[in-house]
Amino acid sequence: MAMGSASCISLVVLVALATAATGQLSSTFYDTSCPRALATIKSGVAAAVSSDPRMGASLLRLHFHDCFVQGCDASVLLSGMEQNAGPNVGSLRGFGVIDSIKTQLESICKQTVSCADILTVAARDSVVALGGPSWTVPLGRRDSTTASAALANSDLPGPGSSRSQLEAAFLKKNLNTVDMVALPGAHTIGKAQCSNFRTRIYGGDTNINTAFATSLKANCPQSGGNGNLANLDTTTPNTFDNAYYTNLLSQKGLLHSDQVLFNNDTTDNTVRNFASNAAAFSSAFTTAMIKMGNIAPLTGTQGQIRLSCSKVNS
Repeated sequence: MAMGSASCISLVVLVALATAATGQLSSTFYDTSCPRALATIKSGVAAAVSSDPRMGASLLRLHFHDCFVQGCDASVLLSGMEQNAGPNVGSLRGFGVIDSIKTQLESICKQTVSCADILTVAARDSVVALGGPSWTVPLGRRDSTTASAALANSDLPGPGSSRSQLEAAFLKKNLNTVDMVALPGAHTIGKAQCSNFRTRIYGGDTNINTAFATSLKANCPQSGGNGNLANLDTTTPNTFDNAYYTNLLSQKGLLHSDQVLFNNDTTDNTVRNFASNAAAFSSAFTTAMIKMGNIAPLTGTQGQIRLSCSKVNS
């Protein structure tokens, strides 16, 4: 009996080692090594979002800005570097929430749960905390030892992006056109800075609802007030739903890059579908999030498990 169970255990270890070597992500990755990992991340995110609903959008954005640069490797969490890139400086938030969750996880499972996995799970838990869909997150990412401001500047699509620029940025990450329409649906929560939509409301775009543009000018003057905030979705700003797409139908997308998805183009029908069918949006969004979370992860013996998310292990 003892021999049988011993050989059974060694078989489990062999399977685990084989999985690590091939670099396959698995939803059960921490089941044995840190069974409380997912519950710990979930409670940390729930507390943060309940005290500041905008934090859900911030954590989701942090994950997106991580995955589009070098893959989902927590490079965005390293102090300096990527954090100083144009798309990130002065606008990325949520580092303290991730650090606090990491500290809790280190106290229960030392050097086991990667910052990259914490960020991926936190993005999912943020969506759920604000009433959105859930999905199973594949796990086993490891953390990078490098970060790149140059890649952040070149690979992250900006608020002024055209539809073709968005398409190119997403295709580069093996994300298709449906993913490209579904992922910005994250803008059903969160806020944007005046500097990112000023041009759009002061005559830079013709495809904007006039009353909507006028209402935004009160808090976004033609000069100054760059950091003043507006809700990306004015209807239900703190609920994860499909209102983002309904807004696009009436030319109330806040960013230029939002409205280009519904602007007499090939993506119009997908936007109409998501606006009228919440389940279709949820399904496409969760599919796209899983695909995005699988962009070039470090696995097996690549990278490291950082002890602190903001710096490489010494």
